[in-house]
Amino acid sequence: MNLAVAASTSTALLLFCRRRLFFPSRLKALILSSYSSRLNCMPTSTSAEGPLSESKLEKRNPNSQPWLIVGLGNPGKRFSGTRHNVGFEMVDTIAEAEGISMSSVSFKALFGKGFIGEVPVILAKPQTFMNLSGESVGAIVSYYKIPLKQVLVLRLLPKGGHGGHNGMRSVIDRLKGSRDFPRLRIGIGRPPGRMDPASYVLRPFNREERAELDFTLQNGLEAVRILVLGDFNRSATFVNSAKPLQQFK
Repeated sequence: MNLAVAASTSTALLLFCRRRLFFPSRLKALILSSYSSRLNCMPTSTSAEGPLSESKLEKRNPNSQPWLIVGLGNPGKRFSGTRHNVGFEMVDTIAEAEGISMSSVSFKALFGKGFIGEVPVILAKPQTFMNLSGESVGAIVSYYKIPLKQVLVLRLLPKGGHGGHNGMRSVIDRLKGSRDFPRLRIGIGRPPGRMDPASYVLRPFNREERAELDFTLQNGLEAVRILVLGDFNRSATFVNSAKPLQQFK
C-alpha cells in the first residue's frame, strides 16, 4: 500500500511503523505509510499503567501512558537552522503549537511534558549529538515504560539517500535492536552537483526552501496530532489530501 501524494521539491515527511513498502524515487511533501502487518498500528486507546505519579501528565487523563516524540539533531549554534537539525525543528513546531515548554534538561535531553488533545506527550531533543541519541531515548523509554508503538522519532532524510542513519542506529541499539516504533522522516533535498553530503546537511535552507519547510512542518504537526490521538486512517486521509506549497501561492 502506498499512500503518497503531494509532490514537493526538497522537503518531505514520511511516517513508518513496520512493514517495508514501495516508495517512488521522487520525494513527496507528505507521505504516510504503515511499516506494520496491521494497517492501524497506532493505539486507539492510550489507557495503560505507567510511572507518572510526579508529573503533570496525570492532570487530564491519569490512566494514559505518554507518547514520546523525539527529534534527532545536534546541540549548539553551529547546527541551529541547518538541514541537519530538522528533527529538532519538528519538535519545536509541536512544542510551540501545543504550549509545551522545552526549558528542562533531563535524560540528556531538552525535555518537555504536555498534551496533544487529552493525550499526554513527552517531547525531547537529545543533547548527546546525533550519533548517541539512543542514550537519551532509551533512558526515557525505560523510565516511563513507554510502549515502542508510542515512540515517534523525527529525523532528516537526504533526497536520494539510503536508510542508514547513525542516530537511528543508536536509537535501535538502545531499544534492544527493535525497529517496532514509528518514525517521521523529513526530506532535506539533494546536494547540488558533487557537493559532499556531509557538508550539505550543515547548510541552512535558502528563503524558498525555508518557506517550503515551514509549510511542511505545519502539515507534519497536523499529521502528528492525528496519529497521537489514535486515528491512523484519518491521518492517512489527511496526508493524501495535502497540497504542495506551490498550489497556495
